[in-house]
Amino acid sequence: MYRLLAWTWIRAAAQYPVSMVLLALVTAVVSTLDAAAILVLFSRAPRIAGFGASEVLFLYGTSALSFAFSDIVLGTTERLGYHVREGSLDAMLVRPVSPLVQIATEGFTPRRIGKLVPAVMVLVYALDRLDVSWTPGRVAMVPVMVLSGTAIFGGLWVLTGAVQFVLVDSHGASKSLTYGGAFLTQYPMTMFARDFVRGVTFVVPLAFVNWQPALYVLDRPDPLGLPGAVRFASPAVAAVLGAVAALAWRAGLRHYRSTGS
Repeated sequence: MYRLLAWTWIRAAAQYPVSMVLLALVTAVVSTLDAAAILVLFSRAPRIAGFGASEVLFLYGTSALSFAFSDIVLGTTERLGYHVREGSLDAMLVRPVSPLVQIATEGFTPRRIGKLVPAVMVLVYALDRLDVSWTPGRVAMVPVMVLSGTAIFGGLWVLTGAVQFVLVDSHGASKSLTYGGAFLTQYPMTMFARDFVRGVTFVVPLAFVNWQPALYVLDRPDPLGLPGAVRFASPAVAAVLGAVAALAWRAGLRHYRSTGS
């Protein structure tokens, strides 16, 4: 059903092919600005928080790719508060399709795919220049961390969306976890205070998007001194966060009361 609804929106956008292509190109260009900012930083300093350019670009590429995938699939769940406020969620509830699927596919547009282009290019470039010993485990960790990061960001999209059942106007605050989290994970965690790193490890598990598995790939010590097994915990963290997000969404639906509009 998700594929069917998404394809319906894509066909609608394809009625204006020039606009669709231009918007995708603009999205791709805008998405490269974060990578350009990293290159500007390295034009003034050889290392950032002890990490070289290729290592930081590796973090950027894995984070940006994971976030782009999650944004394509679930990014519009942030509009839940709007539907609650306008009363349009009521119409979704009487349709034979999950409200989550309806909201996630709302306005689905191919221009979002433009975010994938710079992320893939930067990641390929960084992988080619990383000075690491590529063992089978490290090679396998790269797709695992991208998929796990996508699931973690997806869980955050749904979880912050579910909060809007209660806090209807929390849209701006939700972005601090989603878009803010995407920006945060583009840089080494050694840039931040230890207490902050603990928070994004044990409270909001953004460190498992790419930081912890990247420590294994790059053969780097953990600044918090956590056990080595933590570097392989991203899939488990993604599963737990997904379960929490699903429970929060279902709880929100059960306790939802119509606006009457």
